[in-house]
Amino acid sequence: MNAPENKQQFRLVGTRPVRPDGVEKVTGKAIYSPDFVAPGMLQGAVLRSPHPHAHIRGIDTKKAEALAGVKAVVTGQDFPQAADKLVAGAESASNLRWVAQKCMAIGKVYYEGQAVAAVAATSQAIAEAALKLIEVDYEVLPHVIAIEDALAQDAPVLHDDVFTQGLAEKPAKPSNASMRFAIERGDAKAAIAGAAASFTGRFTLQPVHQGYIEPHACVAQWQADGQAQIWCSSQGHFAIRAMTAGILQIGIADIRVHPLEIGGGFGGKTTVYLEPVAMLLSKKAGRPVRLTMKRTDIFRSTGPAPGAVIDITLAAAADGTLLGTEIEFKYHGGAFPGANEVYSGVGGAVGHYRVPNASIVGWNVLSNIPTMHAYRAPGAPQINFAVESAMDELAAQLGIDPIDLRLKNIVHPGEPSASGVPLGAIGYAEALEAAKAHPHWSAPVEAGQGRGVACGFWGNYGGPSTASVKLGEDGSVLVTEGSPDIGGSRASMAIMAAETLGVAYEKVRVTIADTSSIGFSMVTGGSRTTFATGKAVIQATEGVIEQLKDRAARTWGVDVAAVTWEDGAAVHGDQRLTLAQIAAKTSTTGGPISAEAVVDPHDFLPGFGVHICDTAVDRETGHVLVKRYTVVQDVGRAIHADYVEGQMQGGAVQGIGWALNEAYVYDRSGKLDNAGFLDYRMPVASDMPMIDTVMVEVPNPAHPYGVKGVGEVPIVPPLAAVGNAVSRATGIRMQDLPISPDRVYGLLRAAE
Repeated sequence: MNAPENKQQFRLVGTRPVRPDGVEKVTGKAIYSPDFVAPGMLQGAVLRSPHPHAHIRGIDTKKAEALAGVKAVVTGQDFPQAADKLVAGAESASNLRWVAQKCMAIGKVYYEGQAVAAVAATSQAIAEAALKLIEVDYEVLPHVIAIEDALAQDAPVLHDDVFTQGLAEKPAKPSNASMRFAIERGDAKAAIAGAAASFTGRFTLQPVHQGYIEPHACVAQWQADGQAQIWCSSQGHFAIRAMTAGILQIGIADIRVHPLEIGGGFGGKTTVYLEPVAMLLSKKAGRPVRLTMKRTDIFRSTGPAPGAVIDITLAAAADGTLLGTEIEFKYHGGAFPGANEVYSGVGGAVGHYRVPNASIVGWNVLSNIPTMHAYRAPGAPQINFAVESAMDELAAQLGIDPIDLRLKNIVHPGEPSASGVPLGAIGYAEALEAAKAHPHWSAPVEAGQGRGVACGFWGNYGGPSTASVKLGEDGSVLVTEGSPDIGGSRASMAIMAAETLGVAYEKVRVTIADTSSIGFSMVTGGSRTTFATGKAVIQATEGVIEQLKDRAARTWGVDVAAVTWEDGAAVHGDQRLTLAQIAAKTSTTGGPISAEAVVDPHDFLPGFGVHICDTAVDRETGHVLVKRYTVVQDVGRAIHADYVEGQMQGGAVQGIGWALNEAYVYDRSGKLDNAGFLDYRMPVASDMPMIDTVMVEVPNPAHPYGVKGVGEVPIVPPLAAVGNAVSRATGIRMQDLPISPDRVYGLLRAAE
């Protein structure tokens, strides 16, 4: 469904052609990282710490090395001393010192599941057996998991050289609070004191897993001449190359990373865990080595989205005008500094509203769990849960319709964004109006149910991308790009190239090239790929068109300025040469036709979403069932409508799971209790209603086809939309996630 309805302006943009990778994937023929096999490949296995915090006094690998079939063993001692150096890898720079320790512990372990040794052998069984022969001497240390516990005066401090960043003066003592970031404007306290209505509350969330199905895996081959190859699935193989080269202290040009199909990432596959380890094993063994994480390893050893403790006060005038807010939140940082979710949490807390007086403070807090990592709009869903819950409370206090309250306070085009830069062509008001006009909002709420609404936004991004376009002699078109396809980018690139050239979608093939075959592209993340890499594809296609016009002009003996390109053909007066006709004669008119484009656009625009949720609560058990769900979003312009709707629905489902079921559960010994999909309860199809989608198209004028990022916005509103629905169904404000049956049952009984 589109709202408002737009007339079709293009041949292909906005249509729903068959996805180019679909057949291979549904027939099981697509090659994912655990599927890849290299000639002479060895199987690897990783030994992981059973302790959440301990010194490593020694590691004895002699028995493992002596086992028949074992070809290599590595520990932290085999890694070069990690430089305290930033490397441009994912959506932000990463410190190699900390990234290296996510791959292998060096002298100390900081969380259960941290790697301490690895083995390569002729079979998986031998590699697993060898792990049992490795003897690690641990000195177990006190550990800390929860945010508030980590900030206590008597808490064990994880790093003696980490001092809180962002303070006016460097603290005298190291701390688990690795960073503070704040935004202050106006006088929040005075505004709150003079308000007609206010809400104050504390909200808590636990770390959650991104939920990708494909495990982390790679095959690495470090050749005798120093050249190396890695085959892996990731959200950015250029980032894998940069981090691996930095950790192992070798030249970037010495590593060639081949992207394989990716079975889900959602931000969790923008870093390295296995690749440097596999490289060292391969170097020692002289053969390719495969490493694959078990599901329990993924949960215990890779980065989830951060949990949070959020204190908020939000105040409004009697007519609903927001006057001021005070927010202080603390995000889990995990074992090492470097998580950047605090920045987006502070910057995006009330970035979708006009709040003249605001004090927003965020803290990153270290503890003995894996370092936090991106999860689809990193840092935004947590803070948005608190803000949108507070908005719902204000609407109830003031007797104002929740959508009307939001409409009264939203930001509009031309007004300053959270960063101070004026907002461009955003469709936030249009999305709210579409939500208000949707039949879901006006439908009667059934007895025993509650209806919630929540808004949310994500800033999106651009960043560097490279693409090339080549013509085959038969008129076929090959698009080569460097952005892994995790959300339908192959189809989107093919549509934009075909639209620009004026040829059929089926004539275009898209290849995602390795790091030695295409120029640099930033990771597939930040909702940037269709926008930024799409711009590169369009510019490269336009370069091809100029060459096609030139070839036609030579054929006709006319000035190229007199030739136009219309509907897939060069035109001069009544003369016409199609792309296929020109391509067939390239060998006699100047040679192959191809063009490459490199872009680094920063004229991206944020996206805004509005979610409506109906829930039913079983008051005898506390079980919550989502009965109806609608997603309304400003999508810019949908390139492939099916993919856009899929992103909207997928983000909503993930957010619903975050709201109702999902959480990392640690026991008193600091070990993860639910390290697998059996005990870590993610929603499945039978848990969900059909999710309705409304695409509001307010195109980005800075993109030839109006693209805005759409992939991350949909996970921002659901936590609050579900929370608001359950709160209205029960009459009790839901302030702690997940809203699990035992929690709801306890609240209901306490309220009796």
